[in-house]
Amino acid sequence: MMRTLPSSWLAATAVGALLMSTLGAAVPDTRVRQEPPVELGQADDCAAMAGEEITNRDLTTIIGDLAVSPGTELIGFPPGEVQGEIYLGDSEATEMKEDAVAAYREAEERPANSVIPPELGGRTLLPGVYESTDGTFRINGTLTLDARGEPDAVFIFQAESLLTTARVSNIDLVNGAQAKNVFWQVGDDASLGKYSTFRGNLLVWNSIRVSYGTAVYGRTMALNDELRFEGTDILPATRVTLPDNPPTSTSLTSSPNPSRNGEPVTFTATVSGNVQGHRPTGTVLFMEGTTIIGEAYADTTGVARFTTSELTRGVHEIHAVYVNGGTAVFEAWVFFAPSESPVITQQVLDRR
Repeated sequence: MMRTLPSSWLAATAVGALLMSTLGAAVPDTRVRQEPPVELGQADDCAAMAGEEITNRDLTTIIGDLAVSPGTELIGFPPGEVQGEIYLGDSEATEMKEDAVAAYREAEERPANSVIPPELGGRTLLPGVYESTDGTFRINGTLTLDARGEPDAVFIFQAESLLTTARVSNIDLVNGAQAKNVFWQVGDDASLGKYSTFRGNLLVWNSIRVSYGTAVYGRTMALNDELRFEGTDILPATRVTLPDNPPTSTSLTSSPNPSRNGEPVTFTATVSGNVQGHRPTGTVLFMEGTTIIGEAYADTTGVARFTTSELTRGVHEIHAVYVNGGTAVFEAWVFFAPSESPVITQQVLDRR
């Protein structure tokens, strides 16, 4: 998806800082089970949902469908804008609501593999299911979600009561993490702070408040009560955008292959995709299994190269993962979807 470049909304670039992050004992390691995504069914195209009513003041943009069920109230659109279909108390809204409730229950019932303190700001977390020690979650500062080169990695956060995010807080997705695979299950209410950037599917049992200038990349679903938007009086508007990133594909070659022990080997990844004539740029990870052996930047031709002399004698199965980072297209950022290359076999022989 595309968005304009106001400096107050740009997330801090985390690529390169990841390996310096200190992970707490509560963070699962790379051996944690891989969770399947939570299925949204008929609610998949819905960006904004409420049980009773959706209200708005001033400038808010919803990119995706909007639904209210069993209620029928939609207030403040216009001046709010919905770039999708609107369903109010009809059969389509009922189906969406039923599937959203089922998704909430599925997220709620996943066994947690980590119980962590409620403050998430300043932390880097790996894929897994997280439960709060006191039933709430807060984000002050930036929460970084690190997929470690697994584009299908799933993150689930279970809050028994409340979720709050502070002013100008941020959720940063790195190393292939995707907003569509992040799920927030909240048992009572959620409030997103002014100018905050929020990523993921927000499934809340009661009500949601989205503050002035907030940018949501995902979904906002207040299942039984009100979804309230505080729009802006100037552009950019408060926004909810479905996580539908332009697709990419990645291929990988190596040279020489076979190689000799201690001899440099160059891996070349080519990332394909197109938005208005622009190819994806950003970080590519080179991996052996779940281990990152190196990284490089895909230039405007989509090519990234990594050279190493560290491969030991034997057979190495290597793949490349494009993990995005944002591509400048004219006056906007495009966030291409990550992609993974097929595995290639690199054979390393003894020295001559």
